[in-house]
Amino acid sequence: MTRHLLEIDDLTADELHRTLDLAEDPQPAQVLAGRGMALVFQKPSARTRNSMEMAVVQLGGHPVSVRGDEVGIDTRESAEDVVRTLACYHAAVGARVFEHRVLERMAAVSPVPVVNLLSDEAHPLQALADLLTLRQEWGGFEGRVLAYVGDGNNVCRSLGLAGALAGLEVRAACPPGYDVPPLHADRLKALGAEVVTTARADEAAAGADAVYTDVWASMGQEDESGDRRRAFEGFGVDERLMAAAAPGALFLHCLPAHRGEEVAAAVVDGPASRVWTQAANRMHAARGLLQLLLGSTA
Repeated sequence: MTRHLLEIDDLTADELHRTLDLAEDPQPAQVLAGRGMALVFQKPSARTRNSMEMAVVQLGGHPVSVRGDEVGIDTRESAEDVVRTLACYHAAVGARVFEHRVLERMAAVSPVPVVNLLSDEAHPLQALADLLTLRQEWGGFEGRVLAYVGDGNNVCRSLGLAGALAGLEVRAACPPGYDVPPLHADRLKALGAEVVTTARADEAAAGADAVYTDVWASMGQEDESGDRRRAFEGFGVDERLMAAAAPGALFLHCLPAHRGEEVAAAVVDGPASRVWTQAANRMHAARGLLQLLLGSTA
């Protein structure tokens, strides 16, 4: 059966840990030898394109990055026909889209794995890179607490699910109106996770082993930036907030970072920051996931 990865809980807990193990394999299986992977970008991204292309290369394959206007999903042809066409040439298809439903439609008809490179609802490859970064620092997740401060967006949602699968406690501090949707909270509970939410950043950060944030206005939300800046006042990660966390706490950010808004320069550029390790691990995490998805079909 064709395996897809649209959200992190498409993996079991065992598969999640296996993916992290494969991500650190210095001699990865060449599961894409002589084959290609199409990478469709409705939304551009420096980290996603570079990490995915190099992951495919390291697995022996040939990446083909495609701009959204080159395929015209639901303007020139349907999402279903786009993925059927790409599957004629490629062993897998990755897509970075505005609407999560596009990925679901692709996966429903695709004979090859479809991988979510980002949607409005989920960012599973970022969550894999985040867990890989933390495991490298801590050795494991048991008893560890990660505090997420900011918008209860796609990054926050995937991070919460990943934490639930890994046995990591994730707390989320979000302003009123920007918190994690109830349906997502139900999804967390289904995994047996303790749902810890608050409207106070200092409560989430208290004693946490790591503090995570994201931009307040993501791509496509630029017209909301003024309103969001006002709503998120007091949710910036600065040295005072990091001092509330556990001694030696790490700082994470999926990037790009807006210094002076969601994070202080002294934090993102300081000794607690692991943002560049996270960025590097996007490639390693993608390599591990593709080995898991394609290993049985190589």
